[in-house]
Amino acid sequence: MGRFLTSGGAGILAAVVALALLLFGISRGETAVVLAKATRVCMECIGIG
Repeated sequence: MGRFLTSGGAGILAAVVALALLLFGISRGETAVVLAKATRVCMECIGIG
């Protein structure tokens, strides 16, 4: 597996796919959902919520 990721084409392909999925999530408004869930989990961990 490590050899696959060190080859030039595979690394670039993985980066392009990751960027495309990141932009897709942002366009759907998922950042607000992730932030809300992260805030809720954080508040539960420190005992405020």
